[in-house]
Amino acid sequence: MNDKAPLQPGSAGRFTDAKAALACVRDIYDRNTAYLRDRFAAYTQGEEEGGRNRAYYPYVRLTAVSGAAVDTRLSYGFVEGVGVHATTVTRPDLFERYLLEQFTLLLRNHGVPLEVGVSEEAIPIHFAFPNGMYVEGDLPPDRLTKLPDLFDLPDLARMDDTIVNGTCDTGPDAVKPLALFTAPRVDFSLHRLRHYTATAPEHFQNFVLFTNYQFYVDEFIRLSREIMEPTGDAELAAYRCQYDSFVEPGDIVTTNQNLGGTLDGASAKLMRMPQMPAYHLKRPDGNGITLVNIGVGPSNAKTITDHIAVLRPHAWLMLGHCAGLRQTQRLGDYVLAHGYVREDHVLDADLPLWVPVPALAEVQRALETAVERVTGLSGFDLKGIMRTGTVATIDNRNWELRDHREPLMRFSQSRAIALDMESATIAANGFRFRVPYGTLLCVSDKPMHGQLKLPGMADRFYRERVDQHLKIGVLAMELLRGHGMETLHSRKLRSLAEVAFQ
Repeated sequence: MNDKAPLQPGSAGRFTDAKAALACVRDIYDRNTAYLRDRFAAYTQGEEEGGRNRAYYPYVRLTAVSGAAVDTRLSYGFVEGVGVHATTVTRPDLFERYLLEQFTLLLRNHGVPLEVGVSEEAIPIHFAFPNGMYVEGDLPPDRLTKLPDLFDLPDLARMDDTIVNGTCDTGPDAVKPLALFTAPRVDFSLHRLRHYTATAPEHFQNFVLFTNYQFYVDEFIRLSREIMEPTGDAELAAYRCQYDSFVEPGDIVTTNQNLGGTLDGASAKLMRMPQMPAYHLKRPDGNGITLVNIGVGPSNAKTITDHIAVLRPHAWLMLGHCAGLRQTQRLGDYVLAHGYVREDHVLDADLPLWVPVPALAEVQRALETAVERVTGLSGFDLKGIMRTGTVATIDNRNWELRDHREPLMRFSQSRAIALDMESATIAANGFRFRVPYGTLLCVSDKPMHGQLKLPGMADRFYRERVDQHLKIGVLAMELLRGHGMETLHSRKLRSLAEVAFQ
C-alpha cells in the first residue's frame, strides 16, 4: 500500500479503550491532511497528475443496542436511546483532552465498542492547513481557476448549525448526531477565530471573559504580566503557580518566570490590531482565562461566540458597562443579570424570542461571591452596590434619540434595571450552544436621569471601577473552576434529544 495515499472511506476498527480510539482518529486525520498538503505543494509547482485530490475526515460511531438507564447525573456522555450515533472529527491534536473524556464516558455508560473509521466527508484543502495558510495567495490566476477541479473547497452547506438549533431532521432510522458540530463546521470556526482575534485556537482557555471596553483589556494585560513576574502584588501569589504563560494578539507569548520562563513578549506589538483581539492567561490543563474585546454591538457578540463555541469552553461571562435605568442606581453600581430582554435581533432566526434564557444558579453564585470577596461587602450591605435584575439588550446604540415613551414602557413592563448591547446575545448564544453563561455589568451612565456618558465623566468612572470589576470576573472564573465541571455543566442547558458530546 502507498503510505502517501489517503485512507479511503470505511471502518478502521472497533475500540473498547478510549486512548486507542483517539490514536486511530489521529492517525486517519494526520495521514489524510498530510496527503492534501503534499498534493497542494505539488500543484503549486505545476503538477496536475492523478486527477482530483481528495481525502476524508475521520468519524466516530457508537451503536447503542440497549435502552437501559445510564448514569445521567452528568449532562453529557451518553446517547438518547438505541440506534447509531456518529460524528466526523477534526484536529484531534487540539481536542485531545476533550475527545478522550467524551470517548471514556461513552464506553463506560454504554458498554459497547466505539467504531472509528474514514468518513465520506471530504476535507477542504484550506482546512488541511491548521495554521491558517492562505491557499489562494500562493497561486497565479490560471492555477487558481483550476483549484476547484482538483481539490475540495469549503462548502457552507456542510457547516450549518442545524444540530445546535434542533432543526436537524435525520428521520427515525437515520444516523443520529453524536456531537453538536461536524468537522467542517469546527474547522471553519477555528480559522475564523485566528482571523478575528489574531491568536491561534490552541491558546484559547476554557473560561472566557468578554468585554466591550479597552480599559478592561489594559487591566487584564497588566494583571497577567504581573502574574508572570517573580515579584509584585502579594495578592497575586496564588496565581503565580497556576498560570504558565500569557499570550497576546500575534501569538506573542510571555512565560511565567516563577516556573522557569524567560521569554518576555511585552515589547512586541502587532502593527494593526484585529477586529476582536484575544488575550490568554494560560494554565497547563487549558483551564485558564481568555479575555476577548468584542467591541460594541450584538453582531460582534454573536460572531465571536459562534466560533468560540466549537472549542467547548466551560463558561463564558460578560463584563462590561451599561446604562442604569433606575433613579436609585449610582454610577459604579453593579448589575447581576438574572434575565434578559432580547432586542438584539441577531439571533432571532436561531433562537426564537419565546425561548427563555434563564439565569444559571452555579454562575450566579460564583459572581455574587466574587463581588462579596473583592468589595468586602455582604448581605444587606452588598445591596448598596449591586442589584440583581433584568438586563435589556438593544441593537440601536442611539436609542436615546427615539421617542422615549416606547422604550420607557418596555423597560417598565419588563422590570429592566440596565441596558446594553451585548449581554443578551452572549447569554442567548451560551444557552444555544450549551455553554454556561453569566453577566455582571457596571453602571456607567443614566441617560434617562440626566447622567450621560460624556468624555470627562466616563474617563474618571473607568479609572475608578475597571480594576475592581476585572478582579471580580477573574475570581468568579476561579470559583467556577474550583466547583468542578460536574456541577458547572448543567442538565438545564440540554435539549430533549441531546447529543452525547458535551
